[in-house]
Amino acid sequence: MDLGISSKVFIVAGGSKGLGYGIASALAADGGKVALGARDLATTQRAAASLASESQAEVRGYAFDARDGASITAWVDAVLADFGRIDGLVVNAGGPPFGVFDDFDDADWQAAFELTLLSSVRMIRGVLPTLRAQGGGSILTLTSSSVKEPIDNLLLSNVMRSGVVSLAKSLSQQLAPEKIRVNNLVPGLVYTDRLKSLIEEKSASLGQSEEDIKAAQQGAIPLGRYGTPDEFGRAGAFLLSEAASYITGETLVVDGGTMKTVW
Repeated sequence: MDLGISSKVFIVAGGSKGLGYGIASALAADGGKVALGARDLATTQRAAASLASESQAEVRGYAFDARDGASITAWVDAVLADFGRIDGLVVNAGGPPFGVFDDFDDADWQAAFELTLLSSVRMIRGVLPTLRAQGGGSILTLTSSSVKEPIDNLLLSNVMRSGVVSLAKSLSQQLAPEKIRVNNLVPGLVYTDRLKSLIEEKSASLGQSEEDIKAAQQGAIPLGRYGTPDEFGRAGAFLLSEAASYITGETLVVDGGTMKTVW
């Protein structure tokens, strides 16, 4: 399938590794130009160089802080200066800390709001003038299965990520007449460095082997295995592309069939 993204420019937050890198890789493989953004400039530039070498696409790396509005604005401005346009945005930021209601004070709630929800608002606000001037584009937020099934001990994430999905749904209605599509993408257990680290931590805390933990986790997935960043990335590239031109306001789950909710 031709995704129709050749020579289009995509700005990918959290693009130096993991799920963001998976989407960036899929976009570059299909001829898209990609601007990666993450906190550490050296790491992001190495990721960009690697991806450019693999795909022969134009890929550049930038540093920005998702918690800082001025930093987000500077990133978007730098991408426009280098590429001259932006056709799609991947909204992606780290999640708030673990915990339940009694664990958090006002400062914790405010920090979670700024990291997860306000960063999404700011990234979208940053690219909207360009998308409007060009007559359309696409926005994709990376979120969590907690937006459909709240996760124990992740209260801050449950609340803030649900807010991101509501933001995307609302914007999909508002921006549709301007030919700007907005969708959400939910990962299940995708085998990234982050998941590897969580498995190691769980192994140490429970005294179980990593192999036993992996076996239990994969046994609970109907398809019987972890997803790969490439599989997740292809789903993201599709939603960003012209191949998904009649899809907006939707939340696509990429979890091997794990989630049991109907909607």
